[in-house]
Amino acid sequence: VASDSTAVRRRSPPGAEPRPKRRNKMPNIKIFSGSSHPDLSQKIADRLGLELGKVVTKKFSNQETCVEIGESVRGEDVYIVQSGCGEINDNLMELLIMINACKIASASRVTAVIPCFPYARQDKKDKSRAPISAKLVANMLSVSGADHIITMDLHASQIQGFFDIPVDNLYAEPAVLKWIKENIPEWKNCTIVSPDAGGAKRVTSIADRLNVDFALIHKERKKANEVDRMVLVGDVRDRVAILVDDMADTCGTICHAADKLISAGATKVYAILTHGIFSGPAISRINNACFEAVVVTNTIPQEEKMKHCSKIQVIDISMILAEAIRRTHNGESVSYLFSHVPL
Repeated sequence: VASDSTAVRRRSPPGAEPRPKRRNKMPNIKIFSGSSHPDLSQKIADRLGLELGKVVTKKFSNQETCVEIGESVRGEDVYIVQSGCGEINDNLMELLIMINACKIASASRVTAVIPCFPYARQDKKDKSRAPISAKLVANMLSVSGADHIITMDLHASQIQGFFDIPVDNLYAEPAVLKWIKENIPEWKNCTIVSPDAGGAKRVTSIADRLNVDFALIHKERKKANEVDRMVLVGDVRDRVAILVDDMADTCGTICHAADKLISAGATKVYAILTHGIFSGPAISRINNACFEAVVVTNTIPQEEKMKHCSKIQVIDISMILAEAIRRTHNGESVSYLFSHVPL
């Protein structure tokens, strides 16, 4: 072994000129943006000191999606950023086509960066003849040629098990803790509240790390997107209540929960959500509700929503995704990001 290693060393004699360094600090990497969230993609690329790859996505007159990758990806480590928001089905199809285009153009590895995973709420067969659409999306991504998935705050962590390829499920929790400490002066006298039993684990984790109490709201639904009755378990009297959830769609649950907390004696109510979908009557409900602020991450674009609602504030998580890409590309561990925000 020793003789082999010396032979390797002798290939570059002491007097030889050093090899010219590449300008790009991260060679063999390309980042492409889908059309769902170009702003986030640009922030990730800026953070990594890279240019976004050239790609043209358009639709034919019959509404078929057409993708043209405008540069060579042969032998490259390719990352495609596409969030499950807006025209979800179109964006999902565009992502699948982009993955496949890169794969058959001889990319060495294709990673789909999906900040908000589409169809994540359809993760179990909760009634007869119900589809498990999240599993279908997982199969589609695998068949299209994805080698690795990076996502954030999956609605149900078992979705990772729907894939036979590696899935990195990042957490917004470190960024949320940072926001609470920097923006809520009375955070030491607060209660972290889960608006439903499903989010209890997320809430207890945050409450433990802040060393504060937690509560949860038990809700009973008659049908989807409509809450029938709510029961608060825990004490919020004379405290700041911080509602924490992974996503808010029509906002019926969190607005009901806010009313319940105020009637139970909370002094202020904040809501912190990873994915602010805000569809249908969500914005008008937030405007009419008693929130100090509704804080969301930018896994989904929020510029338009913020124009119509002054209570919405955004935590930028592009540095978490960028650091995950950098660590994955360099073959480093990503678990540091589960408890720290990269500087």
